[in-house]
Amino acid sequence: MTTLQRRVLVVAVLGSFVSFLDGTVVSVALPSIADELSGPGMEALSLQQWVVDAYLITLGALMLVAGSVSDVYGRRRVLAIGLVAFGVASVLCALAPTGPFLVLARGLQGVGGALLVPSSLALIIATFSGEAQSRAIGRWTALTTGAMIFGPFVGGMLVDFASWRWVFWINVPVIAVTLWLLRGVPAAEGEPGRRIDIPGAVLAALGLAGVVFGLIEGQRLGWTSALILTSVIGGAVMLVAFVLYQRRAADPMLPLGLFKARNFAWGNLATTAIYGALSLGGFVLTLFLQQVAGYSATWSGVAQLPTTLAMIGLSAWFGTLAGRYGPRLFMTVGPIVAGAGFLLMLSMDETADYLTQVFPGQLVFGLGLSITVAPLTAAILGAVPTHDAGIGSAVNNAVARVAGLVTVAFAGIITGGVLDVASLHRAFLVTAGLLILGGLVSLVGIRNVRGVDPDANLVKTS
Repeated sequence: MTTLQRRVLVVAVLGSFVSFLDGTVVSVALPSIADELSGPGMEALSLQQWVVDAYLITLGALMLVAGSVSDVYGRRRVLAIGLVAFGVASVLCALAPTGPFLVLARGLQGVGGALLVPSSLALIIATFSGEAQSRAIGRWTALTTGAMIFGPFVGGMLVDFASWRWVFWINVPVIAVTLWLLRGVPAAEGEPGRRIDIPGAVLAALGLAGVVFGLIEGQRLGWTSALILTSVIGGAVMLVAFVLYQRRAADPMLPLGLFKARNFAWGNLATTAIYGALSLGGFVLTLFLQQVAGYSATWSGVAQLPTTLAMIGLSAWFGTLAGRYGPRLFMTVGPIVAGAGFLLMLSMDETADYLTQVFPGQLVFGLGLSITVAPLTAAILGAVPTHDAGIGSAVNNAVARVAGLVTVAFAGIITGGVLDVASLHRAFLVTAGLLILGGLVSLVGIRNVRGVDPDANLVKTS
């Protein structure tokens, strides 16, 4: 690995790290946030869902257009802007005086995060090739996805020994270091003549916000209330309009032609099930451990460390194996093993005994996730032309975040608004079912790479 490649990989990891970390580090802080900032206008569970989903709405909706921005204006420039925006929004979150203010600041944070992930991953795609690219993606995946799962541990320590506000302050030094390292990465030329799809971004953001608002607030306001019906129906109409508009837009933020590549289409379908499961399972488990089983914020984070350690230790290896033997087997077996981990945790009762009820399931889940994530990412990005790396990575990451925000929005419906052993088991069954579905989708749809057609610039499969 050259010096430039090493620097690019570090920058890409750190640039994505804060976005992924913030998506999960907040999870263990949710009870403390609700204790301090919830009130008559925003009940505890509703506030907790919105703190998660306000971030995911803007992150998921704008990540698509951010991929185009990255390709048009250059990946280094967009990454720098995203880092600054994310840092400013993090400070606003840390200073939030009320629940609604925090929710709005989280939405702004998602805007910055949307600029980070596609440009970071596109830097790797543009700098590495062949098996080295698979290894780099594996390392990126191990560290960034590890950040997603390591987040609860970091958040727990900060909540117990300082304040929930520190889960946002910690972003600032990481961003400063990344900006300093970014100076040594050569600026990439943008693609002149391309347009930024503003109408598409607006339709996607408003559509997602409408549907999610209805799902979260439906139990509190009533499913037949005019506001909920208008929100859900209006949001669904906007999402349909978004897809229709993308079919005729001159330079769409979601190029539907990318889905003609088999592994890209089926890989994103698997991503929907797998990442929806990760968000739902992590959200409900973290709240249950603290609010029902009586774990401290730190201990609820420590409880999930086996998954983190498995990801860090094994993801790069499985990424390399997938580059050598093809992703299909790993994308099939991995999610099913991860689902088995959540089925093991169905033994959990209100005590959540760690050694017998939590640890075995977390270990199996971590193994399955390690088998899955790097091959999944490599299969999807290997199916798109190099010059579409920014938008390709943006689409896949947007699919993952949108899947997560929808399943978290459904959490209140699945649990019935009450978190107890029975509702936890329902959530775990749904999570395991989604993971197993992701594996079956991969079995049916994913094909192993045979080579690259230089004329079509699309991956041939077998």
